[in-house]
Amino acid sequence: MNQNFVKLPILNNSGLGCFLSLILAGLFLGAVGLGWVVNGVLIFIAIVLLTPILAFWGLRWWIARNLLEDQCPSCGYEFTGFKQAECRCPSCGESLKIEGDRFIRLTPPGTIEVEAIDVTVKQIEDKL
Repeated sequence: MNQNFVKLPILNNSGLGCFLSLILAGLFLGAVGLGWVVNGVLIFIAIVLLTPILAFWGLRWWIARNLLEDQCPSCGYEFTGFKQAECRCPSCGESLKIEGDRFIRLTPPGTIEVEAIDVTVKQIEDKL
C-alpha cells in the first residue's frame, strides 16, 4: 500500500439540502402572505439563543454585587458570604453579620463589644 499520495480535502454538503429547503419554505411563506410565521420562528430562535447568554452575564453581575469575601473577626479565617445576611464562620462557628464591607460579630442586645490592648508595666521606685 502506497502511503505517499496526496489527500485532497473533501467537501461535505450533506446538510446543504435541508438548509436550502428551510430557506425555500421561508420564502414561500413570505410570498403567500405568512411572513409573520417566519418572523415569529426567527424571533423565537433568537430568544432561545440569547437567553442563556444574558442569564449567564446577569447572574455573574448579581453574584459580584451581592457576595463579600472577608476575614472572620474572631479567628481570621477568610471566607465568602452574602451581603445583608447573617452567617456563621466555617472555622470557629462564630455568628457574624455583614455591615458595610466587613464581617461583624453578632452580639446579643446589651452586650458591650470591647477590644483588649496590651499595656506594658513599668516599675516605679519610691524615693523615701
